[in-house]
Amino acid sequence: MPEGVYLGSKLSGIQNLHPAYFASVMATGILALASDLISLSTLSQLLTWLNIGLYLTLSLLTAWRITCYPRDFVADLLHHGRCVGFFTTVAATNVLGNQFLVVLELPAFAFGLWCLGIVLWAVTTYGIFSILTIKSAKPGLETGINGGWLVAVVAAQSVSVLGTALSSASVEYAEPIRLFTLTMWLGGAMLYVYIIALIFYRYMFFTLDPSDLAPPYWINMGAMAISTLAGTSLVAVAPHSTLLKPLLPFLQGLTVLFWSTATWWIPILLILGFWRHLLRRLPITYDPLYWGLVFPLGMYAICTLRLARDVVMVDYLAPVFWTFYVAGMLAWIAAFYGMVRRTTGYSHKSSYSPKSSSIP
Repeated sequence: MPEGVYLGSKLSGIQNLHPAYFASVMATGILALASDLISLSTLSQLLTWLNIGLYLTLSLLTAWRITCYPRDFVADLLHHGRCVGFFTTVAATNVLGNQFLVVLELPAFAFGLWCLGIVLWAVTTYGIFSILTIKSAKPGLETGINGGWLVAVVAAQSVSVLGTALSSASVEYAEPIRLFTLTMWLGGAMLYVYIIALIFYRYMFFTLDPSDLAPPYWINMGAMAISTLAGTSLVAVAPHSTLLKPLLPFLQGLTVLFWSTATWWIPILLILGFWRHLLRRLPITYDPLYWGLVFPLGMYAICTLRLARDVVMVDYLAPVFWTFYVAGMLAWIAAFYGMVRRTTGYSHKSSYSPKSSSIP
């Protein structure tokens, strides 16, 4: 490729950088945490340092895009399909914060990222939903709602997970932090109810093409998986909390409900994937939205193991963890390989058009 064309394609990539690209940080981080949970320390450390690089790189590219291409950035904010991708910045920040806390054992950095995550959550949640509420031109339900909207739930629950983990390190402010994370957990769960009802209605009563079922429809499951993880975190600290201890049966029941809901989605998603790629022969080519598939696989693995250890106290769910952990790692390798090929220019002939991509 001529140098001028190559440089032009790179600048075009920054101009059209998908807001959901921070899902790569979410996916890498959750697999690092899952690896740490089973004492694969070297792998966990490697993924953590790689994730720090990914986060910083995407932050710089996003700042570059806002500075040099403000119209494209604003256009994404007004787009029903792409705007919800900005919620990945919230979840990515908090997942990385968990890595600083658990893997690197740097609670001060984790607390700083949690504070940043709260600010990003408030700005994206109330900013994006307000913009979509008051804008005059709106799409119909069949094109306006998509699985990516559930990243808003993931964002709220990521704040809850990291905050609950940090609460044990603050004796003076432990209970106020836990009240806040409990509120985020329950609020995120209610938001899931609102959004999944619309998504389910779209699935059942509107015709779907294979292209409509882009990879982030796995967030239907992933949003409940991270809700399960947030619940297990609250259950773990409940015996030491005057606020949460009386609510322990309620917390345990809701956590099992969320895990059951996440589990219910898995066969449906596999069937839809079979229909999409094998029956309708839609080819699998790299798309940044595939990171929205990797994250739910890793999240389901880690939430299942935490549920088994902290809530239901059983050991026969270990094979479930290993199945989804291995699947998540294989999916991560495939997505990372595709991302490297895309960014180094080897796949410049791909038919993927970042500007037109939404998150169905």
